[in-house]
Amino acid sequence: MAENNFIYEVEGNIATITINRPEALNAMTFAMDHELSAELTKAEEDDDVKCIILKGTGPCFCAGHDLKEVGFVYGFGDGKDKRRRPSQRIRLQMDHGMMVKSYGHIQNCFKPIIAQVHGHCLEGGMIIAMMCDMIIASEDATLGFPGQRLGFAGNSPIVPHLIYTVGLKKAREILLLGLKFDGTEAERIGLINRVVPADKLKEEVQKVAKSVCLMPRDGIVMGKAFLQLFYDRMGLNEGNIAGYIGHTLFTNLRWEEDEYNYFKERRKHGPKAGFHGRDARYEDIK
Repeated sequence: MAENNFIYEVEGNIATITINRPEALNAMTFAMDHELSAELTKAEEDDDVKCIILKGTGPCFCAGHDLKEVGFVYGFGDGKDKRRRPSQRIRLQMDHGMMVKSYGHIQNCFKPIIAQVHGHCLEGGMIIAMMCDMIIASEDATLGFPGQRLGFAGNSPIVPHLIYTVGLKKAREILLLGLKFDGTEAERIGLINRVVPADKLKEEVQKVAKSVCLMPRDGIVMGKAFLQLFYDRMGLNEGNIAGYIGHTLFTNLRWEEDEYNYFKERRKHGPKAGFHGRDARYEDIK
């Protein structure tokens, strides 16, 4: 485990927040969602910071939420103990903290955030990136929502964002099939702002961040405050609220005998085998 889950650095007017859990492909835990929010607060409170870069260390940006933690974080047992099912209120409180407080903070941060994406940027990692103001990715990045294959089928706080970004029909296809894209295809469908060769990614992100910093401090913050008004009218903030309620409803999902239950497979074979079993059924889908 990394000593610090995040590295915070400031150079000039740019703050860089690096997800620092490379041994787990920067998979986020529920605790890390709140830690990320605290890092954003540092940048918001530093008057010299005009722009934030969010990136990952090691092989990727963020592979999503830690599937070893999914379910257990609410207090679910391992299927062998006699632990009671966690209450709705516990699950609602946990999900509210992640999607309204943490994701909402990324979306409404007073300083513009650029997601610098390389390697995997999947499900929860993709949601984090889309909550940022811009996404710049390497050509060989893998972006998408395979976590939907757990059974969400479009139940996500990112639905409004995704519809506005790629259109209703494409958004439904992406979520219902749990699709993934390389950086070039992600740019083609409008999922990201720019795609560049991997060896040019840092340079491009720095160039864009420095361009943002040419704006005055008051203008930048007022611009983000003004944007929040439109987020409300577009339903993007409400999407986070709907997302946490929908996520809690998902934790009550019932799988029939002919349906793939990741949690059952995790109990029997472990999280890695459960994860691969989930995606193996989709091998023919491009």
